[in-house]
Amino acid sequence: MWPLLWQATLETLAMVLPSALIAQLVGTTLGAVLTLTRPGGLRPQAAVYCVLDVVVNVGRSLPFIILLVLLIPLTRLITGTSIGSVAATVPLTIAAIPFVARLVDGALRDVPGGVVEAARAMGATTAQTVLGVLLPEARPALIHGFTVMLISLIGYSAMAGAIGGGGLGDLAIRYGYQRFETGVMIATVVVLLVLVQGVQWLGDRAATRTDHR
Repeated sequence: MWPLLWQATLETLAMVLPSALIAQLVGTTLGAVLTLTRPGGLRPQAAVYCVLDVVVNVGRSLPFIILLVLLIPLTRLITGTSIGSVAATVPLTIAAIPFVARLVDGALRDVPGGVVEAARAMGATTAQTVLGVLLPEARPALIHGFTVMLISLIGYSAMAGAIGGGGLGDLAIRYGYQRFETGVMIATVVVLLVLVQGVQWLGDRAATRTDHR
């Protein structure tokens, strides 16, 4: 059982970590654009904001298991297959992007307006304000958001196992459910709990160390 569990854990990490990094990069950009273009933002653009707002809301409202099925053609186009841990990174990434964008948007809007106004009064451009003021000031909230997203992706990756995504979810279904091996099911749940607790602990410590308020 242990070699299978170790292999499934590695597959889960191989699905989750690249998906989380790509989603954080794209989602942060999208969230920053939402903050800038919203009414009252630094660069208000009602049309752009409305379109992005709807796209993010629609992306967040789709259940992941349905998104998995809907994205099978795109997954095949990108990875050449719809089965396995590599293929699962496509729906995982796409599912996480709107989630991250909304978290980043909220974190940036919580930055005190006085800090932004001071930067603008000193002649900072929009890009300098975002990169030099908004993102650094929102760093603890952004780390909290990344932690929440990472834990959500661990849960999503287990669901991906239901349609052959590999990883711990696949192991639990094939051995724990279909072969009635309760020990494998329990061990899989324990590993998932340890992963979630470890990510949460690391995220909390990182956020605390960067919070200088």
